[in-house]
Amino acid sequence: MTSVLVVEDDGELGELLLRLLRQAGYAAALARDGQAGLHLALTSRPDLLIVDRRLPAIEGLDLIGRLRRAGLQAPAIVLTALGTVADRVAGLDSGAEDYLVKPFEVDELLARVRALLRRRPPVDNCLPIGYAEFDLITRTVTASDGRVTTLSGRESDLLRLLAGSPARVFSRGEIVSRVFPESATESLADTYVHYLRRKLGAGVVTTVRGTGYRLGTL
Repeated sequence: MTSVLVVEDDGELGELLLRLLRQAGYAAALARDGQAGLHLALTSRPDLLIVDRRLPAIEGLDLIGRLRRAGLQAPAIVLTALGTVADRVAGLDSGAEDYLVKPFEVDELLARVRALLRRRPPVDNCLPIGYAEFDLITRTVTASDGRVTTLSGRESDLLRLLAGSPARVFSRGEIVSRVFPESATESLADTYVHYLRRKLGAGVVTTVRGTGYRLGTL
């Protein structure tokens, strides 16, 4: 799932953007100052940034500059009450791709988000799990709040099986044959479902009584 990090110190506006982005189908997270935004961006590696210009701790343009120097190239939209040409130029020169002056229309912001995301190169090594994202290469699950969990090889194989067909119910025997082909012990399916739930939360795998398991949500 495409992830968006909002860095906004206005609590009411930040929560509004968070809710709207999630309703639009994005995995959205919120940081309330520049320092928190820097940490969350570097740990969660979002697909897009929405950054307020005037932030506590680290100013918005400085934040974008630091992230660019750290190698994070996710497109950024700057939100600000400063709307002069000089302010816009400063925002774009900082490394931002777009600049939106407050007050703004929500539909316009979402349109700009979609436009910037269309420019991204395709990524095929990630699978969505609710609002979280499962990276098949690094075997990590990144939650919407930026928390990253690393899975073992077998845990990753099981989650990949379930996430690859999220609506399908897999029997315990089928899970064992596809994830643990060297074993005939169906209880291994139960054991590794338990491991995934312990690491990622009880909702990550749904039990279908009398049938087996399917992907849940985070």
